Amino acid sequence: MRRTKIIATLGPSTDKPGMTEKLLLAGVDLFRVNYSHQNQEDQARRISEIRELSSRHGREVGVIADLQGPKIRLTRFSADKVFLEEGRRFTLDTAMPEDAGDIEHVGVTYKQLVKDVKQGDRLLLDDGRIVLEVAGVSSNEVNCRVIRGGELSSKKGVNLQGGGLAAGALTDKDRADLAHAAAAGVDYIAVSFVRGREDIDLARELLGDNSAGIIAKFERAEALTNAEEIIDASDAIMIARGDLGVEIGDAALPPVQKRLIKLARDMDRAVITATQMMESMIDHQIPLRAEVFDVANAVIDGTDALMLSGETSIGMFPDLVVEAMARIAEETEKQRITRVSDHRINQRFDRIDEAIAMSTMYAANHISARAIAALTETGSTSLWMSRISTGIPVFAFTRHVGTMRKVKLYRGVYPIHFDITHTDPLEANTEIIEELEKLGIVGQGDFVVITKGDLRGKRGGTNNMKIVQVGQDLDQTL
Repeated sequence: MRRTKIIATLGPSTDKPGMTEKLLLAGVDLFRVNYSHQNQEDQARRISEIRELSSRHGREVGVIADLQGPKIRLTRFSADKVFLEEGRRFTLDTAMPEDAGDIEHVGVTYKQLVKDVKQGDRLLLDDGRIVLEVAGVSSNEVNCRVIRGGELSSKKGVNLQGGGLAAGALTDKDRADLAHAAAAGVDYIAVSFVRGREDIDLARELLGDNSAGIIAKFERAEALTNAEEIIDASDAIMIARGDLGVEIGDAALPPVQKRLIKLARDMDRAVITATQMMESMIDHQIPLRAEVFDVANAVIDGTDALMLSGETSIGMFPDLVVEAMARIAEETEKQRITRVSDHRINQRFDRIDEAIAMSTMYAANHISARAIAALTETGSTSLWMSRISTGIPVFAFTRHVGTMRKVKLYRGVYPIHFDITHTDPLEANTEIIEELEKLGIVGQGDFVVITKGDLRGKRGGTNNMKIVQVGQDLDQTL
């Protein structure tokens, strides 16, 4: 069973009849709806289709709503594009009309840019393909010199090398989109261009009583300085390597990615690796060897999920991309390094349910258990278990559909609908084993480790572990 999860972004390519269903059947664990593109009605339609397909096939998948954030862009040129020559002057004008850009200047969507930059700063356009050096700043103009030129078209992104732009993570559009996504019942909200903990706290405040998890996207250089507080405030993180790579430089990305994956896992948070993982498959049916290594390295490092963006949203072969990514992940997971862990081996546990989760993983790994069954209300027990690298699948038995969808993000965790409140606690072990046998997961003689709580339906109530052997007379006691 593939342990690393796959996230596919929906878009024009997946809107073709039957394509979203193909992706679901190809093994997608979560779908991403990107509020940077299309309107709320389009996203609502996609979310509804996902839920209908999940119900039809009896396969719950999660939905991530990705907010646009304060993405700073150029406005439009009067012509299709311009060519900036090195050494020439070029001006970003915050007061310029929307579609009046030319070879000498263009508008910019972020009106506070003149307050955030100074002489000598470098602005990176179009994912760093164009480099400008700030020569001077006036009331509404940032006057620049072209350091690295090239062809430039409308609406390209703008980054400040090294970070430092003051734009808040949640714009008015983001607040409206967050409310829309929450009402549509998504499972996670991804907050873009996070700077610090306060951005995540604000998003959670806006969510109110909604149970959607919050994903912090690491795209700004300053987010790395505040990494621990951001991760602590979030339910998961996304390493968004596009804008982050532009701000910190491409050479700095690999060690940063490895550090963030380890830090998130150490802090018991899920982590997504994203951006250009299989970029060549937007137009081709097989990946580059470098992309194969990129996916495999993320799996070896312990990422919970791999995310596809343009590969599925606008690519020619969305289903083939998913199949290729799944194939690479499955092969990589056969390596012993992906099943060895020293997570929190010398640390103290403050919660009983976390202590049970860690003890379960130790026992399961040392008796070569075939499966772990965690009865859970919120999915927390299965999350803690998934921080331990192992080849043993963790099955989250839960009565809550929302929890089933949330745990789809956790590495090596698979949800099963099971309502313990309608089951005699003394018979729960037997019913769990029967369910795993029916699914073909376990057979005669296999060991299964089961965790649950004395009080049925209580959040955070997991307080016992039981090891059973399939085919033996089960001791039907809690």
